[in-house]
Amino acid sequence: MTAKVGQKAPDFEMPAYYQGDFTTVKLSDYAGKWLLLFFYPGDFTFV
Repeated sequence: MTAKVGQKAPDFEMPAYYQGDFTTVKLSDYAGKWLLLFFYPGDFTFV
């Protein structure tokens, strides 16, 4: 899976923390909606 500028993002699945609980989300769950992906590479680590 490779993401490229100007191309449609590939579908992916990942764990997420939402409203006090962990859940699994897929990019395709948000098809047709505006979406901003924001993450911290070092979150939940002791770095």
